[in-house]
Amino acid sequence: MMLSMRGPDEAELLATLPVALLVVDPEDRVARANAECETLLNLSERAMLGQPVQAVLNLPEPAQRREGHAFAVFDTEMVTPRGVRIRVDLIETEVVDHPGWRTITLHNAAASRRLGISSERAAAARSAVGAAAMLAHEIKNPLSSIRGAAQLIADGAPQEDLTRLMIAEVDRIAALIDHMQDFTDTRPRAVEPLNIYPLLAHARDVALAGFARGVTIEERYDPSLPQVLGNRDALLQIILNLLKNAAVALGERGERRITLATAYRHGITVPAGKDGARVALPIEICVIDTGPGAPDDIAEHLFDPFVSSRPEGKGLGLALVDKLIRDMGGIVQYAREGRPHQTVFRLLLRRAG
Repeated sequence: MMLSMRGPDEAELLATLPVALLVVDPEDRVARANAECETLLNLSERAMLGQPVQAVLNLPEPAQRREGHAFAVFDTEMVTPRGVRIRVDLIETEVVDHPGWRTITLHNAAASRRLGISSERAAAARSAVGAAAMLAHEIKNPLSSIRGAAQLIADGAPQEDLTRLMIAEVDRIAALIDHMQDFTDTRPRAVEPLNIYPLLAHARDVALAGFARGVTIEERYDPSLPQVLGNRDALLQIILNLLKNAAVALGERGERRITLATAYRHGITVPAGKDGARVALPIEICVIDTGPGAPDDIAEHLFDPFVSSRPEGKGLGLALVDKLIRDMGGIVQYAREGRPHQTVFRLLLRRAG
């Protein structure tokens, strides 16, 4: 007797989602709620069905949302009409080809922070171990060369070539220390309105003339993008670091393609201070490559210092990108997106004015 194999139905798929999901109909009423949503809101789906969504969850003011655009707020405190306080990352998206329908996903940010206590300690330990290992490796080799050269000079060997070697090795140690000092500079970074397109063009030209020779760099820009609030030198350093990272990830074979893209994203906000104020980050700059991406075991730690997927890597480039973008009030994200998958580094920055 043959058993028919059927795929999971809609209810089964919703039940397996690891994030809370609400489906809202064109009349602004709850049409579906999955198990994670029931747990987070401490309310059954039966009690939510047909209710106005505001009777279930006090959503941000409609003025903050725009029809036809996704809306997102991160690490925000919300109070349900029943008085339950939750901290969540909220993303509201319209359902394609179904006008008026939308989905609301809620990720429990408070739980993430509780779990993050141990991960932050682990990251700090990883950074300390990584710093010690890298310094031991990077400084020990030039010191050994300097010692050997000094001994040869003491034994009467010709000095000219050996002194040049010693100067070069001392400069290499100094450059390493300078690079690490970038992380200890906590001074506020001056920001100003910038037209990012000349900056992106300069970064592209530098890359093609050097580390990205033989790579195709495509431009996919939003021509109406307003000026960004940023620091020109820091932003140029960030783009160059990401382009170099992408060029290395592509290797020497197969399709070697990097895409620089810009877009204006409505509704992206992050906390701006302890007073609960939030700041919008609508300016998006993406560096996209066709490489394999980061290994799964280090993907969530990519921006930690001294974490690298390459044996020769020091793990400072992406950590510095993260620091510089935060100094300007922005954020950087890593993702694998599209079909076939591509690596996306996404910068989100403030708009000038």
